[in-house]
Amino acid sequence: MTTRYRKQDGKRNHRTATGQVVTLTITGFDDEGFGTASHEGKKVLVTGALPGETVSIRVTHNGPRTMFGEAITILSPSPDRMPSPSCTTSSCSNCPLISMNYGAQLTLKRNLVEKEIRSFASLRAVPINDVISSPRPLQYRNSAKLVVAGTFRSPIIGIYRRNSHNVVDISVCPLHHPLINRVVAAVKEGIRKGKVPVYNPRTDTGILRYLVVRVSEHTGRAMAVFVTAQRSYNEIHHLAKFVKQAVPELDVAVQNVNTSEGNVILAPHDHFLTKDHAIIEELAGVRFSISPRSFFQVNSGGARIIYEKVREWSALAGKEKVVDLYCGIGGISLFLAPGAREVHGIEYVDAAVADAERNARLNGIRNCSFEAGDAAELLEELVEEGTEPDVIIFNPPRKGCDRRVLEAAVDSGPGRMIYVSCSPATLARDLDILAGLGYQTREVQPVDMFPQTPHIENVALLVDARHARDDHEKTTSPSGRQPFTRKRRGASA
Repeated sequence: MTTRYRKQDGKRNHRTATGQVVTLTITGFDDEGFGTASHEGKKVLVTGALPGETVSIRVTHNGPRTMFGEAITILSPSPDRMPSPSCTTSSCSNCPLISMNYGAQLTLKRNLVEKEIRSFASLRAVPINDVISSPRPLQYRNSAKLVVAGTFRSPIIGIYRRNSHNVVDISVCPLHHPLINRVVAAVKEGIRKGKVPVYNPRTDTGILRYLVVRVSEHTGRAMAVFVTAQRSYNEIHHLAKFVKQAVPELDVAVQNVNTSEGNVILAPHDHFLTKDHAIIEELAGVRFSISPRSFFQVNSGGARIIYEKVREWSALAGKEKVVDLYCGIGGISLFLAPGAREVHGIEYVDAAVADAERNARLNGIRNCSFEAGDAAELLEELVEEGTEPDVIIFNPPRKGCDRRVLEAAVDSGPGRMIYVSCSPATLARDLDILAGLGYQTREVQPVDMFPQTPHIENVALLVDARHARDDHEKTTSPSGRQPFTRKRRGASA
């Protein structure tokens, strides 16, 4: 270990070296799961430490403004610290809150949500409810996308260590559904027995690159997707057969050939090795066909809570027109369909729309339609064709909504909007934009979809504040004065 010095103004200034051990007090926690501290005038981000703890850390990187480190000794533990569930590695960093008791996790997450929401003046009075806990704090993940590394003699199946391309083995993960861990163990053994060449990105040799496993909690059945660098049918066919024998619950086995050099896991084309091409999940009586590339929430119990909250806040009476933006495979749309007159799902990904249409048929639902394309454009076309929505649902990716989508939604004049978000920061940003466009956020409900991590899902209810003012003015207008009433798009003068 060496300590670096630099000379400045005739003095030698100490600079902590990578690999050096220092003692710090953790003062906070960020939204990526790092404990935060300060050292030498820099912000320090620490894995494996909780707020309030004094820890010895090993410095892993010392940048110009930020230092990174990993906790190696907890000198003064937090009262919220608890023994971690057993897993195969202590260096995964995929679940940074796993040493914090669950009640404290929920409090921390609510504080993270409140910090983002309250950063906008328009949202400082918005009620933020306590976090609804996950039905399962552990073993809740119904899917896993894993990297395959090492050699066929000693395969590694896991995830990249944070800020590196080194793969950390997580064959037994406390967050994964137990069936996922069984499939991973069987694939490892199958690689060894079948001498399946593992892909090496440095030399561009080998076959097996990734493993994707999906599980239906309702049926207890599984899917395995073997992502390969080339077709190589023979090796993967025998591997799939071995895994199927070891795990009889495996109904779907797929080879996905990905020759790209990027970090996208799944390529567009699947080669099925089994007669079944999908597994069936069910939430509160609604069935979903899950294909290899279907988007489905990783926490089935948490998804049910969110869908039911959206249904409650939609307050449907059977005559409403609903537009579900970023509808994915139709989860929210199908939950709302029985209480609505009609539901229109809009999604950018063609394959997701095909899944949504398949799921509507699977459930015998006929008042849902789905279309692929730009959300703002398709919403504007719906309105021009005479569909003025009473309720609009947003469920965008982490980056949130483009402003044009929000403006198109406001122009369509729904009485209420419901925004489902996996990012408190982009949720707060978009709620502030909507406030400026006349929609007031009535309530925010955090839902813990991702226990043991700092991530949190939120559902927000918005109402048309302009409409509320119009109604108030109409009922309180002085005698002889013509009250102002809002004219919806398409209404005649």
